[in-house]
Amino acid sequence: MSRRKKFFDPYEDFIVAPHFKKPVYVVGKLSVNLKGFGFVAPEDGGADIFIGAEELGSALNGDRVKVRVIEQYGSRREGSVVEVLERKNQIIVGTLSKFGKKNAVMPDDKRIDKKIILPHFKEKFEPKTKVVVKIISWQPLRGEVVEVVGKENSPGVDVLAVLRAHGVEDDFPPDVQAQASRIELEPTDAEIAGRLDRRNLKIVTIDGEDAKDLDDGVFAEERDDGFFLGVYIADVSHYVRPYTALDNEAFERGTSIYPVDRVVPMLPTELSNGICSLNAGVDRLSMACEMNLDAAGNVVDYKIFPTVIHVFKRLTYTQVNKFLDGDKILSDCAENLHALKKVHGLRKKIRDERGAIYFDLPELKVLLNDAGKPIKITKRVQTVAESIIEECMLLANETVAAHTLRKKIPSLYRVHELPSPEKVETFNQLLAHFSLHVATSGGRELEPRDFQKILSKVKNLPAEKIITSYALRTMQQARYSPENLGHFGLAAKFYTHFTSPIRRYPDLIVHRMLRASWETPQNLPTLAKRLDEIAKHSSERERRAIDIERETTDLKAVEFMQRFVGQNFDGVIESVTNFGFFVELDNGVDGLVRAAEIGGDYYSFVEREFALVGNATGRSFHIGDAVRVKLSAASTKLRQLSFELIEERSL
Repeated sequence: MSRRKKFFDPYEDFIVAPHFKKPVYVVGKLSVNLKGFGFVAPEDGGADIFIGAEELGSALNGDRVKVRVIEQYGSRREGSVVEVLERKNQIIVGTLSKFGKKNAVMPDDKRIDKKIILPHFKEKFEPKTKVVVKIISWQPLRGEVVEVVGKENSPGVDVLAVLRAHGVEDDFPPDVQAQASRIELEPTDAEIAGRLDRRNLKIVTIDGEDAKDLDDGVFAEERDDGFFLGVYIADVSHYVRPYTALDNEAFERGTSIYPVDRVVPMLPTELSNGICSLNAGVDRLSMACEMNLDAAGNVVDYKIFPTVIHVFKRLTYTQVNKFLDGDKILSDCAENLHALKKVHGLRKKIRDERGAIYFDLPELKVLLNDAGKPIKITKRVQTVAESIIEECMLLANETVAAHTLRKKIPSLYRVHELPSPEKVETFNQLLAHFSLHVATSGGRELEPRDFQKILSKVKNLPAEKIITSYALRTMQQARYSPENLGHFGLAAKFYTHFTSPIRRYPDLIVHRMLRASWETPQNLPTLAKRLDEIAKHSSERERRAIDIERETTDLKAVEFMQRFVGQNFDGVIESVTNFGFFVELDNGVDGLVRAAEIGGDYYSFVEREFALVGNATGRSFHIGDAVRVKLSAASTKLRQLSFELIEERSL
């Protein structure tokens, strides 16, 4: 068993590595570095434990492990994995290869630096063939091929490999597909009976050009005493009933996923693009949230009920933006759109006064050709039309959340808790370099407006993107909960997700609880028993979807940049670590400048300064500094760009 040598440091307190009479064990999640070593984050808190590559045993990245502490230097500890408590990597995606006379797989995840022997796979294969492997033995590491994904460079195989690595299947199980195929194509007279009829309203849907699952329709009109706003949401809960195959699969998926080149829907297309989608020109069942607003935009009255609607027209964001800019198109929707624009302005003003936080970060979008190859990188920013729909959905979500609380209906809430004091302190350390500070006065609790004040001050300044990004990292992660804990970012006392039941399981559950409160209130206690489980599972599935979308976008962005290897670019340092700094280019992609490759000095990471500083020269590289770099490598395997520093520049 190896030991890391301890060198005497005259500036460090003298510490003797103890020889434990009684072994010390810690349980936590293992994170393996690309260099082979790892760290375990203890579940009971405390500093991470360093695990040398030779001390990992059969444990792989992401496993829950039991570790024996073998060395300790103050708060720094080294350990050895003695038991794997929970295996994360039951399924692994990789590339087929030869290992002597045996077939093997090299995992795509470079943090798993071990060959997987395939004792039962005897088939011939072409080089660079991607497969999905189920692990059958951990020591030695052996597996069996459960799916051949395809040739590495074939269209769509790279994205499909990411999906499989996260355990995502495209196709629905046969029993789920069979149930979906039996659902009618149009609502029946019996289903429409008993619902309030809103087919007379000129309801519109407003979405992107390529959208097919249309969750929400809107209608607004200005009245003498204010405004009427109707938000009409697909009544998925009518078609997806508890304890059915459809429901079980929707729960398992948790959410639709939007990788860079496709959609992996939560529900089969018979529902998501068919009977549940609010397509124009046909009758559809919906759940309505109709609100009366006063002249200032406050809700003074509302109704939530099942209805039948007939969407008047399907509009796109592009069409609505052109109309609002003065184009004469959409004259038959003019009154509705003008009223929606006014409601949008009033509601945004109310949210501004509450102190809601606006993270105006452009979204990186990679455009692909028919062969799945990247042809362009764009920055997608929110338009007025999108903002109008967002305000309508936010208001409906708040109204429904308030209703469930007022009526004591068990439900799910979208919660966003206060950021931790430690993260706020770190953010303030960064802000100090820009003469800014998140501060409260009079001993009051931190409020969203304290962050929004900072973001408003840096609007349109060179440091805006950096500070906004770090403000976002300072926030807690939004999640689902059966308990209403408020939404810090929106400055909302209560908030839920009601408006997208086609693509989010929690929204379907909110609809289901509302339906039970009207039809079978005696079933509410039974349905409520699963809310905690649903909240946790849905939050996990949401994070998985975000990871997949980010990974596939990064993959294609790196592939796009391969054509520019050797060229120089201007960029800004967006983050600094002990091994270098990341530079973001104008098109939104980022890459690493390694500290060891800067040259001329040895650079140390000064955490409080968010900087790399030369030990001899004092030359420093801070977050927000402008630099010129050369793209030296673009690795799709690592999904990473590598830069060489050319020169520092002034912003």
